[in-house]
Amino acid sequence: MQAFGVRFYEAAQGPVETALVQLWQELLGQPQVGRHDNFFELGGHSLLATRLVSQLRQRLQVEVPVRALFEEPSVAQLAQRVQELQAQGQALNLPALQAQPRPQIVPLSFAQERLWFLEQLQPGLAQYNIPMAVELHGVLDEQALEQALQALVDRHESLRTRFEAIDGVPQQQVLAQLQVKWHLVDLSALTAEQGQAQVREVAQAEARQIFDLKTGPLLKASLVRLGAQEHVALLTLHHIVTDGWSMGVFVKELAALYGQYAAGEAAQLAPLPVQYADYAMWQRSWLQGEMLQRQLQYWSEQLQGGPTLLELPTDRPRPVQASFAGQNVPVRIETELTQQLQALARHHNATLFMVLLAGYQLLLSRLSGQDDVVVGVPIAGRTHADTEGLIGFFVNTLALRTRVLGSDSVQALLAQVRLITLQGYEQQDLPFEKLVEVLQPVRDLSRQPVFQTMFVLQNVPAVELDLPGLRLRQEPSARGTTKFDLTLNLSEVAGVVEGTLDYATDLFDASTIERMAGQYERILRAMVSDVQQPIGGIELLDAAERDQILVQWNDTAREVQEQTLVELFEAQVEATPQAVALVCGEQELSYGELNARANRLAHVLIARGVGPEDIVGLCLERSVEMVVSLLGILKAGAAYLPLDPAYPAQRLSAMLEDAQPLCLITRGALVAELSGAGRDAVSMLLWEDEVLQVQMQEAAQSDPAEHERVRPLGPHSPAYVIYTSGSTGQPKGVIISHGNLSNYLQWSHANYYEQTQGDGSPAVHSFGFDGLVTTLYGPLLAGQTLMLPTPGREAQSLLDRLGDKPCTLVKMTPSHLHFVNTLLEASERASAPTLQLMLGGEALIPRDVHYWQRRFPTVRLINHYGPTELTVGCTTFDILDSVDGVGSIPIGRPIWNTRLYVLDARLQLVAIGVVGELYVAGRGVALGYLGKRGQTAQRFVACPWGGPGERMYRTGDRVRRRADGVIEYFGRADQQMKVRGYRVEAGEVEAALRRVEGIVKAAVVTQEDSRGTSRIVAYLVWRIGAAVQSATQLRESIGRHLPDYMVPSAFVPMVELPMTANGKLDKRALPIPSREGVAYEAPRNELERLIADAYSKLLDVRDVGIHDNFFDLGGHSLLVMQLIARLIPYTGCDISVRTLFENPTVASLAARLMSEQTQSQPGAATGVSEVERGFI
Repeated sequence: MQAFGVRFYEAAQGPVETALVQLWQELLGQPQVGRHDNFFELGGHSLLATRLVSQLRQRLQVEVPVRALFEEPSVAQLAQRVQELQAQGQALNLPALQAQPRPQIVPLSFAQERLWFLEQLQPGLAQYNIPMAVELHGVLDEQALEQALQALVDRHESLRTRFEAIDGVPQQQVLAQLQVKWHLVDLSALTAEQGQAQVREVAQAEARQIFDLKTGPLLKASLVRLGAQEHVALLTLHHIVTDGWSMGVFVKELAALYGQYAAGEAAQLAPLPVQYADYAMWQRSWLQGEMLQRQLQYWSEQLQGGPTLLELPTDRPRPVQASFAGQNVPVRIETELTQQLQALARHHNATLFMVLLAGYQLLLSRLSGQDDVVVGVPIAGRTHADTEGLIGFFVNTLALRTRVLGSDSVQALLAQVRLITLQGYEQQDLPFEKLVEVLQPVRDLSRQPVFQTMFVLQNVPAVELDLPGLRLRQEPSARGTTKFDLTLNLSEVAGVVEGTLDYATDLFDASTIERMAGQYERILRAMVSDVQQPIGGIELLDAAERDQILVQWNDTAREVQEQTLVELFEAQVEATPQAVALVCGEQELSYGELNARANRLAHVLIARGVGPEDIVGLCLERSVEMVVSLLGILKAGAAYLPLDPAYPAQRLSAMLEDAQPLCLITRGALVAELSGAGRDAVSMLLWEDEVLQVQMQEAAQSDPAEHERVRPLGPHSPAYVIYTSGSTGQPKGVIISHGNLSNYLQWSHANYYEQTQGDGSPAVHSFGFDGLVTTLYGPLLAGQTLMLPTPGREAQSLLDRLGDKPCTLVKMTPSHLHFVNTLLEASERASAPTLQLMLGGEALIPRDVHYWQRRFPTVRLINHYGPTELTVGCTTFDILDSVDGVGSIPIGRPIWNTRLYVLDARLQLVAIGVVGELYVAGRGVALGYLGKRGQTAQRFVACPWGGPGERMYRTGDRVRRRADGVIEYFGRADQQMKVRGYRVEAGEVEAALRRVEGIVKAAVVTQEDSRGTSRIVAYLVWRIGAAVQSATQLRESIGRHLPDYMVPSAFVPMVELPMTANGKLDKRALPIPSREGVAYEAPRNELERLIADAYSKLLDVRDVGIHDNFFDLGGHSLLVMQLIARLIPYTGCDISVRTLFENPTVASLAARLMSEQTQSQPGAATGVSEVERGFI
């Protein structure tokens, strides 16, 4: 005989095997179990394994670790392990659980204690409600149902319990009696469709109702009548008196009692051996000392150095305080895939739970870009058999941490998850609340501590009971709330895994979560297809998403003329020879005149042997000669090397030495600015040199013909070399070709100059900055005017054009924009100085952009992004919507003939919404770095989606795609900081600081104090005449936008931020704050002294100053309540837990209490007397 098609049946041998067989039959619902049958193949899972362990403890008086069942899953194998443990005489870990005499103060269980504290922290929210709906089909005896509910409340003390604090310490108060009734909602007059819709509304309203833990009751029961034989029972309980398991007990016992009362019988349920209060006292009696320390040590080591925050790609910035509003999307894993997952679990001696959890952690890792993931997993917490029939809050939470390395195989990941899960089961007695207390994570009202996502697999099917004349079916009830950012709730029923993916609506849109659900299924399918494959190679995208990302959003192919910049300019000269091309002060040149001068210089250079592939240096101030020289060099076919005279001499010399130009065009007055070997090795052409002037006068004015150049000039010929910063500290030259430049200029011409006829563009940038290219050549290819403002008066020159025709396009950096705004604010200019304003070079400051939206609403505003290596810019974004109050502005979509790829560390496409590194391919990709093959190979890599030999540029910028394909910028990959376990983007903190009125510039860095703790230090440049805020005021200002861990510890005022020669922040030149941590400052008044003394006594800390933080000094949730209990009698204020969380320093708490005192008692004196202070 073969049992269940698995193994041949063999009966149990001996008393231990017989006992095990009996237990397996009870737990697994199997009529016959043989000694070689496998627990998990018969339907066993993690929850049943823990129940088996507790039953073995009670019946055989032996402590069997859960892991033993996974290692010896058959009856015979496990029996041998049990006998070995019995022979060793190992004592039970847990004492007997018995009914106990009730002391005057009944403590809360550890789980209840933390939940009670969370209610004090954020009262008036429904996130800890547990709602349930039970459909009742048939003839209902409402009186019997009323009796059943009352009997259930009489039976379970937890349903009659309320919670009150005495001297800041919460306690259970079990009422001797509590009358409960069903609240009847009659919808029988509605149509069936109307009734169902109304039931959903009633159920949601019930689920959101607010309970008062102090007064109770913590149970609400409503009965909705849809018809004579159709009812829905809505039950809502506070989590502090129940959990998921308990709700099953509730329904089953309610049904049993109803059946007895409906039949006219007395209630005959077996008496409960213990009550929940007995369990709470029992838990506190043994979970202490060595037992507590052992488990604390395991979990502390397990989570040491782990991530504090799971950085999922959200659709909205995280609010400072979570609202806990939530919704869900359905998840369903069809039968075939479920069977494959079960087979995978069996093959690796794991459970379906472990396989599904591994897939979920892999999904979270890929979405967050983190290879270290912590997920919360609920565990029943009923380690004693006598708790299985109780209603109460037993469930515990395990924080399971997994290292998800892309190089690991599916098999390796599953083995790791299996091991960590089993270890967690063995250490499951430690309440999560105790772990939080010991870890002391950063207090943050915007998120949960330790982990922000849960994984739940319910193995118990929904309750369906048939009673005489009535059928009960438990249905899920919509909560409309969620405690976590993301929770995957699954259940296995009838061979199908299904459930919901619950999400915080503060953070996510439904479409994002639906996409995640699809990605989860694809991961599971990949896992069962090949367990040896690296998990980093598993594809998250489906075919449609890949097509959208690779093809649709990169559909930028445009035909452009295969002409060099020289040819494009000469064509414009022929079209508009008399038009004004260049204005510099009093000087003015037409297109014909500018072309003729450039041609003369070009012929002189050609005569000197200069041509394509050569480099000519140019060191001139902004002038007509500068523009003539640029065009002349290009016409000769050479590439120009811009050397701004304002650069430090050392940098100019380094550039000359590295580039080794064939010659250098400059002025004698500027030669002194050049020094070192670079200058000495290059041939000089001084603009004022008489010989050069004579040669130019004698040279032809005609455009150089191709045969006149020393070598052919084509699209691949270098056009210019611009130096940018190098990782080694040495600048590196980026080589831009004529093909690169032509594509960019034809795109900008079509988008910004061809259709907009303004008065040209001013060249406000240094010509050593490639951002100048747009407005330097843009007007010259459109028949418009290039204006050269006087150096140092670039911003003022825009205002000087009062009454003039506005510019076609002005381009500047966000830093320049702020200065221009300041001048505009002081002016009376009514009309906009330009028709279009392009911003680029650094992250935009929304406040400054919004100034233009308010003052000049008709001006087209453009965010233009692109590293030097991508020919000025590769993306553009028209700012159409108001940016008032937004945190950042997107960088947009690719320009012509440009493709964007957001990739992970393995160069794989990341999913929509996921942050990755931006790679760019197309016609804008530079030739490389001059003379630096190694660095070129590192940054210019092969493009997997391009043609043979095509390269893409690795920008080093962290970005993500929105659902509409628009790219959002998240800062440099090398600008991420890690503070107290959190990853922090410097740009996000800096943006918040720049929103503070009066701050012109801000930079933040991390520094370590003497204890090795990282802290954020902010360096601030204030506007002249602005009201400089104190550190306390600044923390309060930016604390409205940032969580506590992102608020700088120190603020350093600066006259100006130190910059490197290439215009980037010089971190090494930033001064170290004069003090470490928080400097001691004594209390300034009686109230501050009172609070400081309370901190000192409660936390056993000396010399508490007004800037000391309660939590940084060692405070935790229970001490918060004791602190409040101490302060209330002497302050006269009703202090809430939230007040202390929001104002944790002595100074901020005192200020808050003074404010509340003043509001409640206008004119009353604040502070307390020395006598009062002595009492504390």
